[in-house]
Amino acid sequence: MNSSLHLWLIPVIPFAGFVLNGLLGRKLPKALVTAIALVATLIPFAQVADIWFRLNGISLPYIEHAGTWIQTGAFRAGFDLQLDHLSMVMLLVVTGVGFVIHVFSVGYMGHEEGYWRYFAYLNLFMFFMLTLVLAENFLLMFVGWEGVGLASYLLIGFYYLRTSAANAGKKAFVVNRIGDFGFLIALFLLIWHFGTLDFSTIFAQVAQHPEWQGGFLTAIALFLLLGATGKSAQIPLYVWLPDAMEGPTPVSALIHAATMVTAGVYMIARTHVIFNRSPLALTVVAIIGVATAFFAATMGIVQTDIKRVLAYSTVSQLGYMFLACGVASYASGIFHLVTHAFFKGLLFLAAGSVIHALNGEQDMRVMGGLWKKMPITFWTMTSAVFAISGIPPFAGFFSKDEILYQTFLSPGGKLLWFVGLVTAGLTSFYMFRLWYMTFFGETRYKGASLAEHGAAVHASSTSKLVLEAEPEGHGHGGIHESPWVMTLPLIVLGILSLIGGWLGIPEAMGGHNAIGHFLDPLLGSGREGSSQLALTLAAVSTLTAGLGWFFAHLLYFAKPELPEVLTGKIRGVYALVAHKYWVDEIYGALIVTPLLIVSKYLLQGLLDTGVIGGATYGGAYAAQGFGAIVQRVQSGNIRSYAGWLALGAAVLLIVTYFGFTAHFGLR
Repeated sequence: MNSSLHLWLIPVIPFAGFVLNGLLGRKLPKALVTAIALVATLIPFAQVADIWFRLNGISLPYIEHAGTWIQTGAFRAGFDLQLDHLSMVMLLVVTGVGFVIHVFSVGYMGHEEGYWRYFAYLNLFMFFMLTLVLAENFLLMFVGWEGVGLASYLLIGFYYLRTSAANAGKKAFVVNRIGDFGFLIALFLLIWHFGTLDFSTIFAQVAQHPEWQGGFLTAIALFLLLGATGKSAQIPLYVWLPDAMEGPTPVSALIHAATMVTAGVYMIARTHVIFNRSPLALTVVAIIGVATAFFAATMGIVQTDIKRVLAYSTVSQLGYMFLACGVASYASGIFHLVTHAFFKGLLFLAAGSVIHALNGEQDMRVMGGLWKKMPITFWTMTSAVFAISGIPPFAGFFSKDEILYQTFLSPGGKLLWFVGLVTAGLTSFYMFRLWYMTFFGETRYKGASLAEHGAAVHASSTSKLVLEAEPEGHGHGGIHESPWVMTLPLIVLGILSLIGGWLGIPEAMGGHNAIGHFLDPLLGSGREGSSQLALTLAAVSTLTAGLGWFFAHLLYFAKPELPEVLTGKIRGVYALVAHKYWVDEIYGALIVTPLLIVSKYLLQGLLDTGVIGGATYGGAYAAQGFGAIVQRVQSGNIRSYAGWLALGAAVLLIVTYFGFTAHFGLR
């Protein structure tokens, strides 16, 4: 019998940190704000780690009932928390990576005026993300789902006096409302068909009825998928994530790379029982995933802002996770989610270290030659670049290769596998392109270029950054390595980017696939092929990654003049990709502008001016007219009053007479 694990403490402690810093942080010393924020994240991580080490003595799934939230008739929704194999993996990722990024933020955000506000928002995000992961029912999951969206909005718009940041926050909020609408429709359908929103009850009912195939389960799955495409930035709702880079870089690492954006993948894996009953829904998931992976990778090739390269890379890697779920290999999707948290979190933090050293510069065209000046940042980021590119034995090789292998084995999956393979080559190319442009060649950064290339990228009117004075280190020796509070998290994530994938080494390569076997009781085992096929496909994917590296080396190291020559020959194609296929402009023309016209001119003119204004003015004129009549009655003339009194008495007598005769039947 399980003793109480007090799961409720895991999300509540970060919430306490949010309350303390949110209410008192403005008046507290910076050291105390830091201590509150870090302790509020460290304690949940320690509790999760303790549970992990005691896991053999815990019967899973373990459910805690913290109280009833809604009770109406037979329907009940409670504050119920659940620990199982899937939530255990997610808890380790969210609390572990979350704590490391909190530590990095101490150095990166140290000179910001809104320091206390930043950490309050970051703790609030942790509360909602942990609520989402631990929820035992759809309604509580939806609370966490909406909450992480709120925290994301607040953090994207942290530099709220900067128009681009404010617009990016609004864009993320509005686009995600579309996905959240789909999630809500799915909840209504679940209540209609099952009478409950508890995971265990719904999944048990589905298991008891093997004849339920497609139909209403397809409808539920597709609406859940709509919610997932919004939160996890998949086609057609991916457009908010690149703009979300307006927020501080550690926010991009935590929310828009390692945790929140994977919520859609987690939700599909959590509801795999429903998706498994709908081949149509799974096919749609796979197609959206592989299309997003390829589409975003092509856009990552031409980006010059270091954070936007990583943003499109995130969208692409999330597409791989969707592809895994679409071929019903949920465990490989979660495996890639874990390794992605390591190497993509590291990529953003290392980019933040570079941006910090260059005093806010994000344009890779004015970087270069940094590997000697920032050795820790260079070597740790190298680990992440090798990992995401699929170079063995780094983490991304094993997780991405497992997805491609499972896709190849799935029915009709050869075409999906090929597109995923090409995407892997593109990923390797644009990541090594970033690597060469940032760290190799001549040092192109000059202190004066800050004003020329966008000082406002990192500075804001809410920041105390003083551009007139030279940043620390630039006046004496120039560019410098980041402080230990920033480099230590890089080292931790760099090690994990190297060895994190060893948890999933397949049997064909002499491993045990520990993470796959751990998730098997909940998500089921993947397809099994021959060892020879597995090794052959692994060799092909490694060769593809090597080709991507080769072309990046040729174009951005060996012959750096070639990219300009090539782009000059394919200007049309280059312009199409550089402008992100004009998707934002198409959305603006087909959706945003018509909605603005309808809301501003039609609805505002018809409803505001016509109906509401008409009713208001009509009521005013009616009152004025009635007042004029009453004014005539109140003349002050005694004889006039006597006449009105007589008239009223006559009317009263007539009404009384007719009422009396009608009552007694005298007429």
